[in-house]
Amino acid sequence: MREFSIISVSFLNLFIAVRYCVLLYKQKIKPALAMWIFFSIAVGMSLITYLAKDNFSIWDNILNSTDLILVVTVSIAIAIWGDKTSKFTKFDTGCLIAVIVAVVFWAITQNHLITNLSIQMIMVVSYFPVVKRLIETKENTEPFSVWILMMIVPAFSLLSSKGLLATIYSLRAIICVALLLSLMVRVELLKNKERIQ
Repeated sequence: MREFSIISVSFLNLFIAVRYCVLLYKQKIKPALAMWIFFSIAVGMSLITYLAKDNFSIWDNILNSTDLILVVTVSIAIAIWGDKTSKFTKFDTGCLIAVIVAVVFWAITQNHLITNLSIQMIMVVSYFPVVKRLIETKENTEPFSVWILMMIVPAFSLLSSKGLLATIYSLRAIICVALLLSLMVRVELLKNKERIQ
């Protein structure tokens, strides 16, 4: 079961990265650059503090390990192919400051547990730029196919996760993505309702 989990999560996250980059290159989506940069920093710090807290390997939190590759790849792709709506706003800058504060806290205290848990909270905050964009523009610029897979992948990762922090990482991902998907559905339904009227 552990091998199935590791292979499934690795393959699905690779597929998500490729799919997201292709959609971005074809200008079919307009992701928020800020969200993916926050994810890159937070996911990297989450993995560092997870590995530092106990004697775990990258395979023991395969979701966090492969997420790092995914989010960095997507961030670079958005920086290259993203449109001007993907640039940082004042709100995004405020969120970035929160991410930096957690990194500085860890650098000073070396408290892996509190830093990791703080980073999980920051990863919740990392969704704010895309949520803000959905609410303000009333337009869904994110692909359902990718986000549905991003909700399924953490469930597979629970089969091989070791330690409380790995479990928290996966459950946080499932809950956040489910809420984002709900908002995306709501925006689409409202848009369709306006078209009908």
